[in-house]
Amino acid sequence: MSERKIRVIIAKPGLDGHDRGAKVIARALRDAGMEVIYTGLRQTSEMIVSAAIQEDVDAVGLSILSGAHMHYFPEVIAGLQARGGEDILVFGGGIIPHQDLDSLKALGVGAVFTPGTSTQVVVEYLREAVAARRGP
Repeated sequence: MSERKIRVIIAKPGLDGHDRGAKVIARALRDAGMEVIYTGLRQTSEMIVSAAIQEDVDAVGLSILSGAHMHYFPEVIAGLQARGGEDILVFGGGIIPHQDLDSLKALGVGAVFTPGTSTQVVVEYLREAVAARRGP
């Protein structure tokens, strides 16, 4: 029996209307054999959490360019935990100041990819992180 494909949601929380990077990542993950659900623009944290639970995903990727990362990451993580999704990996990317990376990691964000990161780095990270969470 083959192993289940990695399922990922890529989401754009808030009012940020620029989604080119999210679409590039979604396509790279899909091309790497993952099942990708792109939620589209202007999603609330609750919408993202609901989609993640309903779709039984392994990971949620938040693309944030608006500067609201310290709002949306904690909301999504808390929402997942409240709905039994504490095993879902949360990662992200966008315009996120270096000085916030440690705080995000402490909140439970698995990784943050800033502009210029190769899509292959994201693909490899997800493969390794999801495999580690799934166990042997």
